[in-house]
This record gives sequence, C-alpha cells and structure tokens, in this order.
Amino acid sequence: MNKINYQKVLEKIIEDNVKAGIRPSLMLHACCAPCSSYVLEYLSQYFDITIVFYNPNICGIDEYNHRAEELKRFVLEMNFTNPVNVEIEEYSPDEFYQAVKGLEDAKEGGSRCFICYEQRMRYAALMALNKYDYFATTLTISPLKNAQKINEIGKKLEDELGVKYLYSDFKKKNGYKRSIELSKEYDLYRQNFCGCEFSKRNIDN
Repeated sequence: MNKINYQKVLEKIIEDNVKAGIRPSLMLHACCAPCSSYVLEYLSQYFDITIVFYNPNICGIDEYNHRAEELKRFVLEMNFTNPVNVEIEEYSPDEFYQAVKGLEDAKEGGSRCFICYEQRMRYAALMALNKYDYFATTLTISPLKNAQKINEIGKKLEDELGVKYLYSDFKKKNGYKRSIELSKEYDLYRQNFCGCEFSKRNIDN
C-alpha cells in the first residue's frame, strides 16, 4: 500500500482556497510551543487559527503548565500578522489514563500512542464542529510521530463528525528544521519526552 504524501494534499487545499479567495477558520490542536512554531508561521498565512492546548497525557501539572505558558508566550512574541487565539484547557490526566487502560506496557509509538493521538484530535474536532471550517493537529511536525496514522485518524474523525480535517505532514519541506530554528530564536522550552509517564520512562531508563 503506497503512502500518501499529506504535505502535497495540504498544499492543494491551500492552493484551492487561495484561488477561491477563501481564508478558512481552523481549530488547531497543539501539543507544545516548539511543535506549534513552524506550523503557526506557515498556516497563519492562509487560515484564521484558534489553538487548543488539550493534552491530558502530559505527566504532571507543572509540566502541563510550563508547556501551556510557553505556547502562550510564543504566540504573543511572534506577533502574527493575522492574530492567533489560544485556548488552554484544564489539566485532566484521568481522561488519558482511562483511555489507555490496559496498554500501559505497550510499545512506544504503537497502539497506546494512537489512542492518545485520537483523544486529543477528537477534542479539537468537537470544538471545531459547526464553528470552524477545519480542525488539525501539530503532531505531524515530529519525525517521531506516525504521520500516516495521524492523518488516518483525522479522516476517521472527519467521516464520523462531519467536520473537515486539514491533512498535514508538517515535518516535510524542512518544517521540522524550521521548528528547531524558531525554538532557538524564541528560546522555547523543548522537552526531551513526548509527554506521558510512559514516554518519560524511556528517557529515564
């Protein structure tokens, strides 16, 4: 089965909207400031964006708040030509643990992670429902994330909920490289683990 180049899919969506003179609204799930940096720089040219920071997987309230504050700081300091709104959701780790119950020992990057992706993307999709033209996630910026799976989840949610999903593979076209540059430029906190206690164990061991 051939993999889909989701960056090209995204570029076609943008091209069609620009030709039609349309500037759609976008509900964008964000996992952290570094992953959001290039994504916002890129997409804010073409979309009216609201970011939702909903990440119940993050291990510890201090870590959660640190990442949330860094995201707000970046958006403020970047001073986008077209304003970007940020919504920080309440820390709710029980939602994550309930969703992945029984998969505590699953391999990193596998079934537990797929459930985590969907949980966060579903939240953004539900927020977008009947209010925004698209929903999306910054998760595909990471070379450690399965972009094919993330986009499959997006399509599933689109079909289920009836809100358009914005396909992406943000790490392509030097997107990940640019996120590193922006992180250095704005001195963003770059965590060394994805977020949950299980990913943190891989770093600690």
